[in-house]
Amino acid sequence: MLLPRSIATEILQHPLWENQDVKLFMKRLDQIHHKASGNKFYKLKYNLEQAQKEGKSTLLTFGGAYSNHIYATAAAAQHAGFQSIGIIRGEETLPLNPTLDSAKDKGMKLHYVDRTAYRQKKEAAFIANLKRQFGDFYLIPEGGTNELAIKGTTEILTAEDSTYTHICSAIGTGGTLLGLANSLKNHQDLLGFSSLKGSFIHQEIADGLEKFGIIPEGKVNVLDNYHFGGYGKHNSALLDFIRWFYQEFQIPLDPVYTGKMVYGTLDLIKKQYFPPGSKILLVHTGGLQGIAGFNERFGFALPL
Repeated sequence: MLLPRSIATEILQHPLWENQDVKLFMKRLDQIHHKASGNKFYKLKYNLEQAQKEGKSTLLTFGGAYSNHIYATAAAAQHAGFQSIGIIRGEETLPLNPTLDSAKDKGMKLHYVDRTAYRQKKEAAFIANLKRQFGDFYLIPEGGTNELAIKGTTEILTAEDSTYTHICSAIGTGGTLLGLANSLKNHQDLLGFSSLKGSFIHQEIADGLEKFGIIPEGKVNVLDNYHFGGYGKHNSALLDFIRWFYQEFQIPLDPVYTGKMVYGTLDLIKKQYFPPGSKILLVHTGGLQGIAGFNERFGFALPL
């Protein structure tokens, strides 16, 4: 199944935070697997094991045209010997963007549904219709967040990470943040930076904690003011920051998730949010495959 590579935790040195007696580190989940990298490795790990236990040969999941989850599921399925089906929101656009082209190249069958139908993806009748159309399959929800995904993302933080005072991560569907919350120590603060516009994310995380029976030992903070306009949105300040960060540390950031989280963390450092002596861990959740499509779509040249 999915076997991890060793991943590095790198210290980031810069006067911006060192002058405030703050230490900054980055956990490079983007390096964990050559096929399914970042948080997707953890979300898919136990789902693939369960699909195998159930004797399923096909994985089916959902996502948008630039979805990291679609890409990772296709890659993981190919690697583990599964067939895969991606239910894609919206109409087919040719030529395929780099994300969908890579997913198709890895054997994923792409099936497009309009946005109205896509909103029914959790309904029993919609799933039953997919089974009539495609046969039996193992269902992985959009974004990959389910109980087995939380089991996986709970493993992101290890015993060695207990020395950090603050853990910072991006929020999409919330599965990664919930797993981090599940392994948080009582002296740690977890900061989740939402990539989606709206205060609803606070309730979604609260509902997720309750649904999966997670009672964090430490404090969980959800920040909804670093979304740069909403999911997939950006501006020149974010893009300039991503380029600056790469020049300084040779670490690429994607503009959908990790770029916004790192920007937000450094902005909080500037505002002296973190007390002297803080030791901050940035969780790099991957998503780098999306940069090629982003560059192609908008004509930019963000570093890969």
